Amino acid sequence: MKVLIVSQMWPGPEDPDLGSFVAQVADELAALGLEVDHAVLDTRSGGPARHLRLLSRTLRARRPDVAFAHFLVPTGLTALLAARAPLVVMAHGQDVANAERSAPLRLATRLVVRRAAATIANSHHLAGRLEAITGVRAEVIDCGVDMRAFAPGVTPADWPGEHPRLLCVGSLTERKNVIALADAFALLGRGSLTFVGDGPLRPALEGRPGVRLAGRVPHADVPAWIAACDVLCQPSLLEPFGQAALEAMATERSVLATSVGGPPEFVTPEAGVLVDPDDVDAIADGLRRAIALPSPNPVARVAAAEHDVKRQAARMAVVLERAAAT
Repeated sequence: MKVLIVSQMWPGPEDPDLGSFVAQVADELAALGLEVDHAVLDTRSGGPARHLRLLSRTLRARRPDVAFAHFLVPTGLTALLAARAPLVVMAHGQDVANAERSAPLRLATRLVVRRAAATIANSHHLAGRLEAITGVRAEVIDCGVDMRAFAPGVTPADWPGEHPRLLCVGSLTERKNVIALADAFALLGRGSLTFVGDGPLRPALEGRPGVRLAGRVPHADVPAWIAACDVLCQPSLLEPFGQAALEAMATERSVLATSVGGPPEFVTPEAGVLVDPDDVDAIADGLRRAIALPSPNPVARVAAAEHDVKRQAARMAVVLERAAAT
């Protein structure tokens, strides 16, 4: 079966961290014996006009048996118009949030989802929000975690900071709640906090005692950073799934995660602490409780194994095969 992956996010030379979760799914689908091609954007630059390039690449791709679009609009709409094949579309989070805020995007999202042969969402939380917009209940399959790459025994990154070592992986944006995390760390009064990622809130984090800004790194380097930490922190205002938390759990690291969105679906009490992201004091208390959990934490890896990318890709393959037969 020929599968065309259409995605507005894909790792590239300028942005090696972009859409790594999509690329790992594509690799696993190929390992299952599917013939995988892709029409993708591998850079953050280019503005809205870059989506015209994605449309052109999708039109030029070999005609597949099924198109697998990641993100609803504009990517799902692009695949619907240009792929010339049954469509499976996957919601990841921001696409649903955009549709919730904008009437035109909401109409386009309804068109894509209702015309698609199947829709996937990465969490039950996101599936419920998407159903409220479209009336269609998506199948829930997340992109999973590479249990081989994120595993005990990974050589840790060089980390000069004091223990407990706290790590946040993700964009430095308001949604990721990085300022509240830094404020909670200051209340903790010990250890070190490293941010791996970049974004508009970087200046507000610079110069804080005990805080290190590592910038963006290739996804292949993320396991080493996680291996060097004691607790992975993801107290986002909203996290549709929570990929970094899952990857940390696979690496036998305890996590602090938001109670809003997808993390409550996989972060067990033995693996981590869920916190109210709007309460800095609650985040600080959560840090204390997460630090008290084992490090390494083998129970966290057991919970993460339920989301092994091999298992998730096999589930996606069933959906794709069913769609191709329509």
